[in-house]
Amino acid sequence: MAAVPDTIYARDHGAHLAYQVVGDGGPDLLFVPTATFPIDLLWDDPTVAGHLRRLASFSRLILTDLLGVGSSDSVPICDRPAMQSWVDGLLAVLDDAAAEQVSIFVMGESALPVMLLAASHPHRVRSLVLWSPYAYFIRTDDQPFGMPEPAVAEYVQWCEKTVGRGTVMALSPSWESDPAKRRWLARGERLVGGPGYFADIFDLFVHTDARAVLESIQAPTLVMHRRGDRHVRAGHAEYVAARIPQARFVEFDGDDHVWFAGDAGRVVDEIESFLTGGRGATPTNRVLSTVLFTDIVGSTERAARLGDDAWTTALAAHDRVVERHVANARGAVVKFTGDGALATFDGPARAIHCSCAIRDAVDDLGLTIRAGLHTGEVEMADGDVHGIAVHIAARIMALAAPGEVLVSGAIPPLVLGSRIEFDDRGSHQLKGVPDRWPVAAVRNV
Repeated sequence: MAAVPDTIYARDHGAHLAYQVVGDGGPDLLFVPTATFPIDLLWDDPTVAGHLRRLASFSRLILTDLLGVGSSDSVPICDRPAMQSWVDGLLAVLDDAAAEQVSIFVMGESALPVMLLAASHPHRVRSLVLWSPYAYFIRTDDQPFGMPEPAVAEYVQWCEKTVGRGTVMALSPSWESDPAKRRWLARGERLVGGPGYFADIFDLFVHTDARAVLESIQAPTLVMHRRGDRHVRAGHAEYVAARIPQARFVEFDGDDHVWFAGDAGRVVDEIESFLTGGRGATPTNRVLSTVLFTDIVGSTERAARLGDDAWTTALAAHDRVVERHVANARGAVVKFTGDGALATFDGPARAIHCSCAIRDAVDDLGLTIRAGLHTGEVEMADGDVHGIAVHIAARIMALAAPGEVLVSGAIPPLVLGSRIEFDDRGSHQLKGVPDRWPVAAVRNV
């Protein structure tokens, strides 16, 4: 085994994703560190390199930098919807590495896109190992352990002021007396892209809300953290583990946030036991998806005015527009409804852009549509989709005005980092659906 693995690149629509492959001793294991630990830097510290080689002793270990981090392409934070781009990049790495189904080991913030990947592409994920994850960093009624919003802003500002000098050392107290470790940590922070970039990407992470994703994760999951974690407070990991259906929770003593500080050997022992003795995800038709419903406004009146032949021609042109734009957005048309369409997507930002593109394109045909979107779990069977997420998308579409694209409240937190903006449309009781649902209108796409 080489002392340091080569870094190679996968491509996703012009973006380059850095990754490495180490060992061939077992099933594929994708390791996704957080932004402060670029994969090219990890091997410079002998302690960390030793733990990584231990992982590679019972797996084919694949390491990758998320898009915008480390040796992967740098991108302006506002130019891409982060969660979707990160998921797309991870899939590109898996494809390039010929890893059809993998276990994924992830740290801290990077758990957010990995959990979305597991829910959206269950056939690619054999199992998950989540180290000190959170679903939403900010305090809410169901997360009293989260950080209050004013304190989050101060935390981000502190990170921006101190990054590049070994800020992470404060989160790894067992290394505080080791100057070599501090220098190594400081280099990692600087390689993120500078203090401003670090603050922007961290701000995006802590404001992303993936709580709605958890119950759709079907892979067997090991959730671990240390009781006194100085970054992700007690409560977050337990919250995640309690809501993932096949999750097991393991808590260690100590207050290091970084897993390879402190008693890292015990952490690797748990991972090895879980991966080599555990079972993989069973085949399923359930998947987290963004559901789109469209409807041609005034279709009955227009059909009566045009006559059967002309209306049939107009509908055929509409259907071709929908098929083209859905395919371009990596979605799937489930069916046409006579005067509209039902489609599904693996990324909410793509679904929004597609909806707006369809709206604009059919306007050239003299047609006006309304659209509704929701991200939730669906059951795919016999060429159709079923589940409450489908009903929610249909009900939200019914609320839309002509030319309007409405989304459920589940979607905006999943497209942070994009240029997509929304206008609040309040909360609504949707017919046949429990509870009230927040609704927003797409503003600027």
